[in-house]
Parts: sequence; C-alpha cells; structure tokens
Amino acid sequence: MAAPSPSASRPPHPAPPRAGALRRLSRCVRSRTPLSIAAASCALVLVGGGIAAASTLEFGQHQVGSQYENGEQIASNQVIKPIGDRLMTPFGKIMGSTVSPDGRYLVGTSADRSVALQVFDLKAYKPVAAAGTLAATSFAAAAADAGYGGMAYQQITDGSVGQEGPVFSPDGKFLYAPVATGLVRYPFNADGSLGAGTKISIPTVGGKQALTAGMAFSPDGATLYAAVNGQNTVVAIDPASGTVKQTFPTGIAPRQLAFAGTKLYVSNEGGRQAAAGEATMGSYGTQVPADTTLGTSTTGTLSVIDTANAAAAPSSVDVQLHPTAMHLDGSTLYVANTNSDTVSVVDTAGNKVVQTIATQPWASSQAGYEPTGITMQGDHLLVSLGRANAVAVYKVNRKDPRDPASYIGLLPTDYYPGNVTAVGGQIVVTNIRGIDARGPELSFSKGPGTSPATGHGTHSTTASLTRFALPGDDQIRKYTETVFQQNGWDAASVKQSVAADAAKVPAVAVPRRIGDPSAIKHVFLIVKENRTYDQVYGDMKQGNGDPSLAQFGAKVTPNQHALATQFGLYDNTYDIGTNSAEGHNWMMQGDNPAYSETSAGEYKRSYDTEEDVLGHQRTGFLWTSIQAAGNTARNYGEFEYGEGKPAGATWQDYYCAATSTMAGGDPAQLFTPALQMHASSAIPSLNAIADPNAAPFDTAVPDIYRYATWKQDFEKNGPKNFQMTWLSSDHTGGTVDPEAQVADNDLAVGKIVDEISHSQYWKDSAIFIAEDDSQDGADHVDGHRAPVQVISPYAVHGKTVSTFYSQINMVRTIQQILGAQPLNQKVAAATPMFDAFTDKPDLTPYSAVPNQVPLTEGVKTAPACGTDTLGKTGAAAAGVNSAAAQAAAVPPSMQDIAEQWDTWGEQQHLTGNGAKEDFANPYLFNRWTWYQAHHWTSPYPGDAKVYGPNDVPGIPAGSTSHEDG
Repeated sequence: MAAPSPSASRPPHPAPPRAGALRRLSRCVRSRTPLSIAAASCALVLVGGGIAAASTLEFGQHQVGSQYENGEQIASNQVIKPIGDRLMTPFGKIMGSTVSPDGRYLVGTSADRSVALQVFDLKAYKPVAAAGTLAATSFAAAAADAGYGGMAYQQITDGSVGQEGPVFSPDGKFLYAPVATGLVRYPFNADGSLGAGTKISIPTVGGKQALTAGMAFSPDGATLYAAVNGQNTVVAIDPASGTVKQTFPTGIAPRQLAFAGTKLYVSNEGGRQAAAGEATMGSYGTQVPADTTLGTSTTGTLSVIDTANAAAAPSSVDVQLHPTAMHLDGSTLYVANTNSDTVSVVDTAGNKVVQTIATQPWASSQAGYEPTGITMQGDHLLVSLGRANAVAVYKVNRKDPRDPASYIGLLPTDYYPGNVTAVGGQIVVTNIRGIDARGPELSFSKGPGTSPATGHGTHSTTASLTRFALPGDDQIRKYTETVFQQNGWDAASVKQSVAADAAKVPAVAVPRRIGDPSAIKHVFLIVKENRTYDQVYGDMKQGNGDPSLAQFGAKVTPNQHALATQFGLYDNTYDIGTNSAEGHNWMMQGDNPAYSETSAGEYKRSYDTEEDVLGHQRTGFLWTSIQAAGNTARNYGEFEYGEGKPAGATWQDYYCAATSTMAGGDPAQLFTPALQMHASSAIPSLNAIADPNAAPFDTAVPDIYRYATWKQDFEKNGPKNFQMTWLSSDHTGGTVDPEAQVADNDLAVGKIVDEISHSQYWKDSAIFIAEDDSQDGADHVDGHRAPVQVISPYAVHGKTVSTFYSQINMVRTIQQILGAQPLNQKVAAATPMFDAFTDKPDLTPYSAVPNQVPLTEGVKTAPACGTDTLGKTGAAAAGVNSAAAQAAAVPPSMQDIAEQWDTWGEQQHLTGNGAKEDFANPYLFNRWTWYQAHHWTSPYPGDAKVYGPNDVPGIPAGSTSHEDG
C-alpha cells in the first residue's frame, strides 16, 4: 500500500496549547485496517486561559544576534532561549551524532569549518577532541580562542561527511564515521581522543558514490551494517577486516538502521522504487515516485532485512514521507516521517503501522515542523522538531503501541535540533546550528581598490548541545507557551478572507486577511547573489551601516543606492541560509527543508536541490501556491539549472549583443543560434512557466544580457501576476573582475525597474529584490543581514525601515498580496511587510543611473565590440583596463601562480552548462579575488605570501569545492 499523497487526508493535529490549561481532551482515531498509514492518531486540545499573542510583530526592531528578555534573535524569524545547560561549539554545524555505550561521550559529524568530527565529554560537559582537514596549528589557535585549549586533534585528508552520524562498536573501543566513499574506523581512547583512522572503502557503482548514512551493529556485534545512501543498498561489513560480506537492496535513499532482534529496519527517505509508467522526478540518478506539480516525492517506506535468513529478499513497510530517524522501544519502532511531520508507530512483531502521531503543534499550519530525532524516557516519547527549535513530548502506552499517544507539550531548544537522546537520566539535544553564525569573525576582500572587510559572516557557523532533566508534565505545558512565542505562532496571523465580505473590503496594498483584495496585481521578484547589507549599503548615512565594510558602495551600485533613497532603505532585513543551496530554497519554498538542512555536510548527493526531488517540501513552491490561488506566473532563470547554453558562447559575445541592443540595435541578435539559451527546469511545474531564453546562473553571462532578453518578453507579452528573475553577476568570479560584475548586476536592476516603472503596469506593480544569501561579505550586525528593496508606487518612499524582516516575511508578503495560502508554518507565522507599504500611491517612475565602473574592467580578452568606456552603458567617457594592461598587471614572477589560479577557476563550475553557484571553496575563492584585485603583488590578509591554490595554509591540496572546506 502506498503512502498517501500530500493531498490525502491527514491525521488530526493538536490545537494550539493554552496557558494555564486545567484539563485535557483527547481526540483519537483508530483504524480498523491494521496496515493503514493513519492507523491511530491522537490530538490534544488544551482548554483554559488564552495564550498570549505571539505574532512575529513582537520582534519589532530586534536585531539578529542581540539578546533580549525572551532570548537571542535569529534570522529565521525565531528567538532562541533553550531550557537546561547550553554547550556551544564554534567548529561548525553538527550534522549527526551518537553517544558512546557507556554514556560518557557524544560524537558528532560536523561541517562548514573544516572540522569533520567533534567529541564531547558529557560528564565534564566540554569538547575534548576533534578531527578535520584544518591544519593542526590552525585548529589549536581556534580552540584556544574559543576557550577550549588543549583539545586533542587528528588531522585527516578526507573531510567529507556522510548522511548520518557515526556509530560506536559495542565495546566502545572503536568509532566508525561515515564518509562519501565508505567509512573510517578510529580507535577511541578512554579520554575521548581519536587514534589514526583506517578507511573502509565502499566502491562507487555506476558513477554513484556510497554516501554512507546510518550504521548499526548486529545484536551479536559480529557484523556492521551500513546504509549506502547513494546506491540504494545496505552492506554487511566485517568490522575487523573491513570486507563487504553482502549487499542488500533497499528503497530509495536509505538513511537510518535499527535492529529488532535479527530483523534490520531501514528508513528509506525516498520511499519505494518507481513502478513502470509512474510519474517520477530524479534524485542522485534514481527516478523517485513524485507529484510533478508540487515537486515532492509521494512515498515513504521501511525496508526489512532478515539477517538470520540473508538469502531472503527484504520486505517493505509503508510509512509516510521522508522517513529518517528511528527509535526502538521493545518491539515498537518509532519512525520520524520528516516531510509529513508525523511519527509512524510500527509493531515489529507483525511489521504493521498501528498508529501515526501528528507532530504539528500549531493548528494554523500542518507543514514544516520537520521531526528529526526520537528518544524515550519512561513512558514519554520525545521528538525533536528541527524547524520549530523544540522537542515535542508525548505520553505513550509502552505495553500497547495501538493506544493513542497523548500530546503533552513542547520544550525549547537551540537552533535546529537534529537529534535528541536520553543519557544517564538526562535529555541531551544536539542542535545543528547552535546559536547560528555567531562564531569567529571572517575577513572578505572583494574588488579593486577595496580594503579587507572583517565582520560577521554566515560561515561563522556554530552548533550546541543542550541538556536538561525532563520536566514534569505541567511544566512542559508552561514551556509550550514559550515555544509558541519564540516561533511567532499566533492564530491571528493567518486570518482568512470571508467570501461574503471580500467584495465589500476596499483594495489596499497588503491585505490584512488572506484572500482580501490588493491594489497590487503584478509582483516581480528579483533574486541576486551573496552580498551583505554593509557590503552594499554600509555607506548610506540614513541607515545602520558601517562604511568601512562597504566594498560595493555608491560608486559600484549607484542604482541600488538611488532606489533605496527613492523607495525606502531596509537596514534590518535578513537572509536565513548560509549559502546558495539553502538560500534559493528559502526564497522559493519559504524553508530549507530538512533533507537539505540535515545533509548539508555532504553536498555530494545534491547541492542545489532544484534538481533533487527529495529537497522539496510536500506543500510545493511559491509559484505553485500563487497559481493555486488563481494567478498566473512566469520565470526568468530562478531555481533553474538546465541552462542549454550554446557551446563556445562567451561573456564577451553576450556583452556585445546586450550593449548593442541597449543602444538601439536589433534585438534579434540576442537570440542567434550562437547565443540563444534553451533553459529548462527539472521541476515540470517550473518548466511550464519558464522563459527558455532566460539564463540561469552562469558567471559568463552578464546580467545586462539577462535584462535585455527579459525586456523583449515583457514588452511583447506583458507581465504575469507573478514573475521571478535570477540576476547572478554579483556572485563574482567570472570573466571580468568582481567590481565590474557587481556594477553589471546593479545596472541590470536599474534597467528592469526603469522599464516597469515607465510601463502601463506600474500603477499596480510591486518589485521585491533580495539576495539568495549573504555569505560572501561581512556585516557589523550579523552575517545574515542583507540588502533588500521593495519598489512600488505603494512603497514607503524616502524612509528607513528598521522593522525586523527576513526572506520569510518577503515570501509571506508576496503570497498575501496575491491571495495565496502560506507554504508552511514558518511562512504562516511571518508578519507581512506592512511597514514597507502605504495605501497612497506615488506614481513617480524610476530612471536608471549610468554605471560608474566599466563593465569590462579586468577582462583579459577584449570583446569584439570594444571595452566599456562608460559610453555604451553609461554617460561619460572614462579610462578602462585594456586586455594588454590587465595582462601587464601580473608581474613576471607571479605568472605561474596566476596561471595556477586560472586553471583552478576553470574547475569551479562558474560558467557553462551545469554551472553551480558557491561550488568554489570560499577560503580559496576569497584569495583568488584578492589577488586579482591587487594585481598579484599583495598577500591575502593574514597570509605570509601569495599562494597557489594547492598551497593555501589549512586547505588540503586538491580541495576545490565548498564541501571540501
């Protein structure tokens, strides 16, 4: 029996708790069909006094990273103040964790700071050891700076991280850590330090790496079983010799393993294999049963391997979407269905789902809580809800798993709890993101003439452990109110239009109720790349900026400065993601789903999950929600990676075609066979609204070409109700230097706004402009603070808006204007950007400002149409670096190193079909742009000399990509 589709009936979920609850009423449903997915479910209604208002309006002018009475504000529209004791680590996100058999040590795999393993002494409650690719001296300095001097450290060469946490041998003497191509066995010493690791390789099959996930020892300890996530199998390994003894087929993307006697249960995140003729979408080379409109998988399964009869084919149990974490209690197996926001209760005696527990604590939204970990203490079931920063607590009948679970309440944690474990009478929570990007400050250097900028950056990632004694049930109910307030869960935030009243309600810019009329009929969304607020707007005196960090200030971005002056400056708005893999998800889904969040240490299975069906929430995308509300949509490159760029087409070719067209030349030259794109998307519903002439990410396509092609479609066909455009030149790392790329991006933004504001559609339009993330710059407030623009006749003109907003608020605002239902609980809780709008329109149009930086600055091979003297795209003539001058800027003694970097750059997927934003290792990418900007004569700040790409300290030779670092 297949798991239900997202549109199928769901088990009832808990109503919002109310403070001072005096009694509980259980609403329970028990199926008469033993194998029913919704076999039994129970929702708890707390009756009593009303809960305090908890809308995100309460965040006011909170700044991310600052401490308030109710906790620390973080970029994801949440406040964190966990119960119990917090242990923070600055060595990167903890992706998966395990506890030693004696309960003394917790070991986590980690990512983003060149540290792959972290070991914590739970008795002393401190980190004691680590392993990573970071140079030993660099780690020692970082540990000392964090107050953890003397940590044992093992330098390794393979910094990849598997899809789940490590596992201990039954005697605790060895630790087995998953990596991309197998696993590594480390001797585990009594003091928590690691011995030298021994690699156990799992061969690549059909071009697919192992991507090792969960592991488990057989009950007799003689065999180690490992989920081979990338190959849809489980392997049995001799733990002493490392020999693979047998391979078992599973469902798609196996994640965790659990033994019940000699039966091995495997959670298959991608569900079952597809049947012939079934609708599918891809994930790491496997076709997954899918809903091609919502872009989500439609099945979830457990494979059951009888290890006592290894010749028998595995059987299967249907659960719900994205089964990941499992916990065995006697003969009862609890399974977290992460994308369905439920827990399946499986009776292992009969391999039947006997109950499904809804983990959807806020009645106003059923999606996006993301259960990630499960444990038990007594008769209390604890489930970590990653996106809610909480642990949900239920009371269960351990003797009869069919008896409906009773929801007690929620306990607050740090940012994104990935695992929860009962250890020695206490609960230990591993929080993937800890206190967010509040680790050591980072330095960035971008563009000719700029100084290094040091400040908060998104890659200053942290993680944390929190531990506490499980409170009594009454106290848990009190903490539930705290969790509601920290998430902004308030029923008033999702008020719906009443059909009978809608016609009587006057149209305003942003309606107060979903479905009420808006004066805005056309919404334009422009997504850009990687800049912080200070990096662009730090020089604007009317905002909270640091001018010393303004590497792309008014000279480079005159249009963005002019737009901010005319239509409003937003100096307290944040991106949520660390990088583009997360950022585009936040923009298009209002979330970075757990599949991406919890496997972000790997980035081998997928980076940008547009191509990966498992990276999509069950409720669909921004465009599908808008279409479901009866509106039309059009896409120009955003969330696409199927580029279709002609072979041999160069930046210079696109530059010449764009500038000629902008100067009045024939637009047909934009679409010659040598240049014309044939872009597409792996998501059918996105492909259906895509302009194939619009370029997705590619640093060899200037944004003025994207503008020029967009203009032709806009003038010919007019706008849809919703349209989105990807302008990616400000990512930098392309044919011209960083300053020129950002100037190109700025000019394209100005030209698009100019075109719309001088059109017949301006009177009822709104343009939203955002970065996908802000990872490639410094900011004095927080690395997530980003330059955002709201442009409309209804925008508040000439003001500085310091209200706390994030990308989630922007998504909610777009949906609110167009009458779409919020995509998930994050978007449902978000307050629309009311402070950005007025109901009295100012129809004054915008006229684009000429670029003040030559768009060909830094080019090595001059375009056939000549270099930019600011005459083609600007107003006045000015000098520009010619090809000969640029070549001469590399001293003879540095030619070899410069050529090494050029070769490195060609490997970073910055251009061509299959281009990937943020593929390059950021520590190497920053040095490359610094050397270019300083003509190869100045070492990167903190370095002893100008290094080649394979010689940078702390970066192993051959490390090129983001996941290597």
